[in-house]
Amino acid sequence: MRNDRHTLAAAAAPAPTLARMVRCAIYTRKSTDEGLDQDFNSLDAQREAAEAFILSQRGEGLIALPQRYDDGGFRGGNLERPALQRLLADIRASEVDCVVIYKVDRLSRSLIDFARIIEVFEKQRVSFVSVTQQFNTTNSLGRLTLNILLSFAQFEREIIAERTRDKMSAARRKGKWTGGTRCSATISIRGAGGCFSTATKPTKCGPFSSCISTTAPCCRW
Repeated sequence: MRNDRHTLAAAAAPAPTLARMVRCAIYTRKSTDEGLDQDFNSLDAQREAAEAFILSQRGEGLIALPQRYDDGGFRGGNLERPALQRLLADIRASEVDCVVIYKVDRLSRSLIDFARIIEVFEKQRVSFVSVTQQFNTTNSLGRLTLNILLSFAQFEREIIAERTRDKMSAARRKGKWTGGTRCSATISIRGAGGCFSTATKPTKCGPFSSCISTTAPCCRW
């Protein structure tokens, strides 16, 4: 009778829910190509640390994708990196659920570029983990930190735009060229004996100024 009660209780107990599988892409980067020909280089060390983190979170459903996204010899000041572009393409194709990196600066050293990358992540609902900096957008604290970073990125964009507008306005007030196509003006110069010679003098014009034709005064001899 007692064994029957245990059997019924075990049958009535709900089955444990399996964690959703989270496909993790590991991105690595090294600014120079020095040492990349070694058997174990900086890119390998970054990937090993990321794989160890993913293994520690196996209970949450994290698995490491076999594809390698390694940018060796590429600086983080821009987004023109082959492995990064391949990673973004796979994210847009819904083949990645989470991006794991060693440090945030491996992804980008520019706050504005970082914000652009995160926009792609958010649009595709991809989370982001930095192994050594406790930066994880899968939890609420990580998302708060991310929103603070994105606010600073927006502030930086607006400050740059304001500085650019102020600089162009000051240049126009001084009659300086602020962009556009170059024009040329013909200058007539009177030389000795009353003869004239012509020369072409480049002038500047842009969207906020008109071309100015310049005529040189007569030379007195």
